Amino acid sequence: MSGFRTERDSMGEVQVPAEAYYGAQTQRAVENFQISGNTLPPSLIHAMGQVKLAAAHANRDLGKLSGTGKNPLTETQIEALISAATEVAAGKFDDQFPIDVYQTGSGTSSNMNVNEVISNRAIEILDEDRFAPEKSVHPNDHVNMGQSTNDTFPTAIHVAVASSIHHELIPGLEKFADSLKQKAKEWDQIIKIGRTHLADATPLRLGQEFGGFARQLELCVERARRAAAAVYELPVGGTAVGSGINTHPEFGHRVSLELAKLTGIAFVEASNHFEANAQRDGLVECHAELKTIATTLFNVSNNIRWLGSGPRCGFYEIKIPDLQPGSSIMPGKVNPVMCESMMQVTTRVIGNDQTITMSGAAGGQFQLNIMMPMMGFTALESIHLLANSSNEFVKLCSDHMEANKEACNAAVENSLSMVTSLNPHIGYEKASALAKEAFKSGKTIRELCTEQKILPDETLREALDPMSMTEPQA
Repeated sequence: MSGFRTERDSMGEVQVPAEAYYGAQTQRAVENFQISGNTLPPSLIHAMGQVKLAAAHANRDLGKLSGTGKNPLTETQIEALISAATEVAAGKFDDQFPIDVYQTGSGTSSNMNVNEVISNRAIEILDEDRFAPEKSVHPNDHVNMGQSTNDTFPTAIHVAVASSIHHELIPGLEKFADSLKQKAKEWDQIIKIGRTHLADATPLRLGQEFGGFARQLELCVERARRAAAAVYELPVGGTAVGSGINTHPEFGHRVSLELAKLTGIAFVEASNHFEANAQRDGLVECHAELKTIATTLFNVSNNIRWLGSGPRCGFYEIKIPDLQPGSSIMPGKVNPVMCESMMQVTTRVIGNDQTITMSGAAGGQFQLNIMMPMMGFTALESIHLLANSSNEFVKLCSDHMEANKEACNAAVENSLSMVTSLNPHIGYEKASALAKEAFKSGKTIRELCTEQKILPDETLREALDPMSMTEPQA
């Protein structure tokens, strides 16, 4: 077959693309799982490379690679294995991982894909023939030493998820929080009308409103940290069913320490390997926090969308940057596109949470969860979407919003809820009657009170001072 080479595994011969670094088991999976066209995300592949690198370090230090097994490695071969794993972790071979997300539920196909690539690349580093049928650095005996897919694949998911949260999501959320805090500071003296139930309420300051949004984002950062912490325990060391068969008693601890050192994240060996192999409850907990973050981002972006509605027939209390034409038929129309983009992102993440929840609940029978590739893919998709959406929203929208002071001020004086501050002076019943009369007559509360001499002028002026209404009064 032109452009292919013949590889052999335990099931027989397979035709593999001629120059591919992967081998027979990967190719079988490519042919078996032509489902979605979506492969595992690069961040998960890189994490798998990190796991293999940490495992190689641990096995070398324990004397396993050089002193035990069918084919002990020399120090030069061990260094080649370590170099190959380092390259996979760095993303050098991202095009060598073609297996669909919807594959065997443990991730065995992708684990073997990584093992084959590292094996063949290590052989190449040694200036040997990586196409030779006998592998001097073997994908199972050496790259996968002391490991099973059942403990290393979920370990890689945890590493990828926690790393992505720390390096992508948390910085994006912090940037968004800072942007909103800056607007809160700039707009602290701009008075506007409040709204509850989408109906007029008492005044507040635009800065206070955005300070509330900023606090929502600060809480998102805290939730993101809790999300990462939920996956700090690593299953590595449990091998096939949690018993640790075919691995050194110190292997899981050493690999976890090495991964903590590689990533700067506080990973630890799981306290119970039977739980860690079988269940993905930590990932379910992690994504629940991501869902809450998505809920917040939907709320904030939708509020900003409402506040910018108009420009003539909506609230238009803030001016959202004009980014692109908003209609193919209505000339001059401009839409709040970044708000809408974020709202779509967050609904995707909220939907992803149902996928993660059901996979965690239904996927873990006895000693293994069999929904892991899709769980890893989905969790990482949520993290990347939330992080990228936050960064783009700040860059293209929130940093450049402007307050419409005139619109804010105009609504305050016209609001019937101004009557609320008269409650201590005239009581709720009389204040309610004034509000109804003002609405019926079209007059403001101030005009009506002045006409009817409800209160002395100075008392009325103080009671209807909008700024005083934005703070508690002794």
